Amino acid sequence: MKVVVDTNVLVAGLLSPFGPPAEIVRMIASGAVTLCVDARILTEYAEVLSRPKFQFETEQVQTLLEQIRLDGLSVAGTPLASRLPDPTDEPFLEAAIAGDAACVITGNAKHFPAPKRQGIAVVSPAQFLDLYRNQPRQRKRL
Repeated sequence: MKVVVDTNVLVAGLLSPFGPPAEIVRMIASGAVTLCVDARILTEYAEVLSRPKFQFETEQVQTLLEQIRLDGLSVAGTPLASRLPDPTDEPFLEAAIAGDAACVITGNAKHFPAPKRQGIAVVSPAQFLDLYRNQPRQRKRL
């Protein structure tokens, strides 16, 4: 499943090993989901996750970022027809549209008003896990 993950979800998932954000980080690390990213998103991830206030281990951050670079789907979004309330969130919606992602996973859904989403679902980490668990499983053919 292709998704876009807002930086706040990665931060929350790395701050605590429990809860939906942490489960999503584990899904990223295991390859259970494919992240749609562009250079702006990767730059934001690197900048935010390296902030001293979080005290994340540099090696842990570098490993996660390398996993995302290697296994993620690099996309080139086009500018949105209508601006979002917070322009720094626009790359996430643009990447979701360009990558035909199932959703944007964020802790700030209000930053993505429904009329501006262009058909992309915007869900909380808990909503995403429900969606993921309830999707029909494809059966393997022998």
